Amino acid sequence: MNRSSTGLPRRGARLLAGVLAAGTVVVGASTGAVAAGPGSAGGASGAGACAGSGPLPRACAQPGDLIDVTLGELHPTQAVLGFDQVFYKLGRYGSDRDEAAGGFNKRFDDWCETNGQGEAASVGPGARLDDPASFACTVPLGQETPKSIAPMKTAVIGPGGKLYLTDGHHTLTSFLEGPDGSTRLPVRLRVTDNFSSLSTTAFWQRMTAEKKVWLRDENNKPLAVDRLPDRLGITHFRDDPYRSLVYFTRDIGYEVPDGATEFLEFSWGSWLRGEHDPAAYDLTSPGPYLDLVKSASKSMAALAPDAVVDDGKTAAQLGRIAEWNGGKKETGGEFAKLGKPLTDAKPGKLAEALDYKARVLRAPACTTKITGVRNGPLTVTNGVTCADRAALRGPVTVRAGAALVLTGSTLQGPLQSDRAAAIHVCGSGVTGPLAISRTAGPVRLGGPGCTANAVTGAVVLTGNTGGVLLAANKVTGPVACSGNLPAPDTAGRPNEVHGPRTGQCAGV
Repeated sequence: MNRSSTGLPRRGARLLAGVLAAGTVVVGASTGAVAAGPGSAGGASGAGACAGSGPLPRACAQPGDLIDVTLGELHPTQAVLGFDQVFYKLGRYGSDRDEAAGGFNKRFDDWCETNGQGEAASVGPGARLDDPASFACTVPLGQETPKSIAPMKTAVIGPGGKLYLTDGHHTLTSFLEGPDGSTRLPVRLRVTDNFSSLSTTAFWQRMTAEKKVWLRDENNKPLAVDRLPDRLGITHFRDDPYRSLVYFTRDIGYEVPDGATEFLEFSWGSWLRGEHDPAAYDLTSPGPYLDLVKSASKSMAALAPDAVVDDGKTAAQLGRIAEWNGGKKETGGEFAKLGKPLTDAKPGKLAEALDYKARVLRAPACTTKITGVRNGPLTVTNGVTCADRAALRGPVTVRAGAALVLTGSTLQGPLQSDRAAAIHVCGSGVTGPLAISRTAGPVRLGGPGCTANAVTGAVVLTGNTGGVLLAANKVTGPVACSGNLPAPDTAGRPNEVHGPRTGQCAGV
């Protein structure tokens, strides 16, 4: 096989060269060219598009190729996450405990692993995930090995060259919501399939048949494809507490087996629904949460190897552990590590998760719900109006004592409120000025548990007294803040503002 100076197959080297070009090009290294076939790149692009020199279109990617992407390009194949797993990662990413112990922040290790490059080798002062030149990994680009590639997250090329994430929703959502996260943050993924030549209908039929999409909601009920999120961000997902529970039982009640299939943890979660009820436990407190983990993991370990867990998969196939907690007592092994308090030199995952979870502001319960397209002015006069995955076309006004919760939506028109009870805007796009004044309760525009927004127009925050979170948003227009008690807080994630910043928001 012809090889380039990088040591990669010639085709892989041309894919790698795509990093120098902007837009829809494939980047990375394949293990070799794969012949075009039904549902492959050859059918979508034709032989000519995938031949010759220079960067190749994404639709040319074949199984085994490693491609450079940004988080904003990825389309989820599941509608739910275990939020507490994400909260653990975010708590760890935002802490200085790793550095205080003489190491590197975990997010750099996680990024290197996701990129097929081992772990962090060096991290410069002020290093950021969105600037890979500011840190280095133990495996240089072009020197990847089967071992370093194995833990990479995976994607399928869909119609039009769209990228569908099939593994890594929790990790990549954590990158997006982390200290230096944005939709522009770069990562590499391993392509498992290229179905770009299929129609949209045939694509989803193929994905479903090959179990590369998880079409169940947070209550384990069937879900239509059109209810999948269209992008990453914690706001765009629903929380499945069983998925978090399974994460915390890892290496206590089960181990991830070699060659694990996508959505393995969801299969365990489906089985646990018939065995344990998280609602019976206080999942904001370490003690009760640890009790639930112990009970659930012991049930998993007690299963016979050939017991069917979910969708025909047996406990052995899903990694049931031979002995609970590796044969160790509660005071040892992974269970003991999981339960270590935040005050410990090496806190457990549960403590990190609950510490971050405590910072997440809960939105008020909805009294009115809006989905889909709504044309014309909207005036919220009382109660709590929630617009979820909605397209609001017209001005929105929130009157005294009322509340608005806008999640994963678009608003074309100004948003104005005065003396509202609360305003929550998460993972949404607003075109038009946003003016919020004298709010008695919280004003949340981004921050923990709330994906950042994109606002085109002025943002004016005046005299709000319930706390203002203004974090990681992209604002095209001026930002002016005055008289807010306390002053607006970025939660350590400054905003990207294309316009003047004045008053209390001069430093946001």
